[in-house]
Amino acid sequence: MNLKHALITLAAFGATGAFAQTKWDLPAAYPASNFHTENLQLFANDVEKASGGKLKIQVHANASLFKANEIKRAVQGGQAPIGELLLVNAENENPMYGADGIPFLATSYAEARKLATVQKPYLDKLLAAQGMKLLYAVAWPPQGIYVNKEIASVADMRGLKWRAYSPATAKIAELVGAQPVTIQQAELSQALATGVVNSYMSSGSTGYDSKTYESIKYWYDTQAWMPKNGVIVNQKAFDALDKPTQAAVLKAAADAEVRGWRISEEKNDWYKKALAEKGMKIMKPAPKLMADLKQVGVIMQADWARKAGPDGVALIDAFNKK
Repeated sequence: MNLKHALITLAAFGATGAFAQTKWDLPAAYPASNFHTENLQLFANDVEKASGGKLKIQVHANASLFKANEIKRAVQGGQAPIGELLLVNAENENPMYGADGIPFLATSYAEARKLATVQKPYLDKLLAAQGMKLLYAVAWPPQGIYVNKEIASVADMRGLKWRAYSPATAKIAELVGAQPVTIQQAELSQALATGVVNSYMSSGSTGYDSKTYESIKYWYDTQAWMPKNGVIVNQKAFDALDKPTQAAVLKAAADAEVRGWRISEEKNDWYKKALAEKGMKIMKPAPKLMADLKQVGVIMQADWARKAGPDGVALIDAFNKK
């Protein structure tokens, strides 16, 4: 083989190598510094390494590629091959997506893991019917109430301008007499600073990431529920990968799930301390407030089960038996 042929052969090999790499854009709704997003980046790194560079996943944080409520549709329609979404955001589409948004059903990490186990077959079935696959899911820390004044009962919440980011949080506003305002996390800091909202229910993580402490001074540690972020993939995009690359994705996803749950639990107390250091008062809810909120939970669980039908009843029964 002369030099010219050798160069042509090398060029052809190089071109094949270049085109053999698949690149996936992964839209995510939360800041790059959020533990979910950091876990996504580790997942992407693991996939690239395990696939020998065949699959490169680019994480687009803070709703920079698609807004939070657009991500599922983007993956379903093939605009993005993979994405991360807060599962409860899809509850209006099917109540089974919102099982982990029912107040006071699962309030500890052990209970949240139980709920994740019984919910997963339903999620798998729903997503498969829409041409998608759930790769992994990780819970947020327990949810509490951020509010601009001290509250001792649900009556004190009447008239609050309440950030609603899911059907469940909008329903809470309705039940407590607050005014729901739809705000996704990427817009939360500005909404707080300008007074568009003055209260919301979320984890210590959200309060820290959005610098809520600059606008609100009270966080009531109600431990009301623990919603999950799910990483979903377009089934056609997944099927287009060769078998070793598919295996690399599944292994990286399994590792990300274990790691994500561990980090969520480890950071739960850290977030509370960090918020306190920024001047936020971490409040233990008064018995009356907790009793009122649990009554809200009873109403919402019954409402959810009615909408979800036999599958919803079966899920709650399975959760209670485990």
